[in-house]
Amino acid sequence: MSWPGGLVLVLNSGSSSVKFALVQTDSGQRLMAGMGERLGTPEAVLRVQRFPAPAVDERLPGGTHQAVVARILEHATAALDGGVRLLGAGHRVVHGGEQFSSSILVNDAAIAALRSFSHLAPLHNPANLAGIEAVRAVLPDLPQVAVFDTAFHHTMPPHAFRYAVPEEWYTRYGVRRYGFHGISHQFVSQQAAVLLGRPPGELRLVTAHLGNGCSAAAVRDGVSVDTTMGLTPLEGLVMGTRSGDVDPGLLGYLAGRTGRSLDELTMALNTASGLLGLAGVGSDMRTVEAAAAAGNERAQLAVEVFVCRLAKAIAGLVVGLQRLDALIFTGGIGENSAAVRSMVLSRLGFLGLTEDVEANADHGRHTAGRVSLAGPVLALVVPTDEELLIARDTARVIAGSRRDPANTQGW
Repeated sequence: MSWPGGLVLVLNSGSSSVKFALVQTDSGQRLMAGMGERLGTPEAVLRVQRFPAPAVDERLPGGTHQAVVARILEHATAALDGGVRLLGAGHRVVHGGEQFSSSILVNDAAIAALRSFSHLAPLHNPANLAGIEAVRAVLPDLPQVAVFDTAFHHTMPPHAFRYAVPEEWYTRYGVRRYGFHGISHQFVSQQAAVLLGRPPGELRLVTAHLGNGCSAAAVRDGVSVDTTMGLTPLEGLVMGTRSGDVDPGLLGYLAGRTGRSLDELTMALNTASGLLGLAGVGSDMRTVEAAAAAGNERAQLAVEVFVCRLAKAIAGLVVGLQRLDALIFTGGIGENSAAVRSMVLSRLGFLGLTEDVEANADHGRHTAGRVSLAGPVLALVVPTDEELLIARDTARVIAGSRRDPANTQGW
């Protein structure tokens, strides 16, 4: 597979941070990367690393998204060599609603559409839009592309994305399962096909993106047919601070028992639950595993619940595949926790998976490889690279729009 060559500035804008990288689309090489943090506060700082030089911090007191992105663009321009130019900016956008099933060139109509369903991801989409508008303010003629976390899951059939709720909730309010982490699931499923030496169109995979946020997806013949996250990123697996699946009735129960509002309870499910709520020692799996190894019973339970829910979800996703060729572990936990991988595989022997104890224990960070015994069904670790997929999709969309002038509105 080949992509248009060139440099793309990848931006991932949060409510108080902006993560960025200057990526060479063909090789995947980073010329520069970094993060702006604590935006809008007196402690705002921009960390920039121009490879291979060490990272440098810049204080930007009170720095807004626009001010920080403007400074990032200055650094990106300075990093360009000779006649090399910046192809464009690619933005991770969390929610594309039902309207956007693939990456799009940003124009006025796209921005208006993104604003219209920001309520579906109120913590994410407004921040993503702030990044887009910040680039526009500095370089209005630079092509920009929105790459959606939900887009990969648009291939789910209705029986996978519909909830059993009143029809009006879906037709009027868009209540359905959208799924997230699609950029990661798409990247690792493509990389798994390369590792296995087989065309994506003939593979049945379960991809498990395990980090602070966690989700798993069923990828059949190269497309997503089911996933664990739903209307919001709260549904599904146990995560760092998010509960994952719970009985919806607990909201009414706890509201009556505690007097807390729906917003307060929803916030607790998002920020005070998951590994943090169960273990009480933190939301990072490394911290929880260390506490569990030291005999902390709450931490031991947290790991068990995490693994049990994950194994059940993986087994359930195979229903939509009809067979399983490979299970893919990725994300911070998936790539680095041999213990979690071992515990999950020990529960999935009936799928034909058996841990290769030595390979799993010796698996190095940021490397891809098999962690199960050789056989018809394999478990692999595949490091994710969402920035690279965003960069390549950005280059592809921009190249396509230049071939079709009708798609060049907005730049």
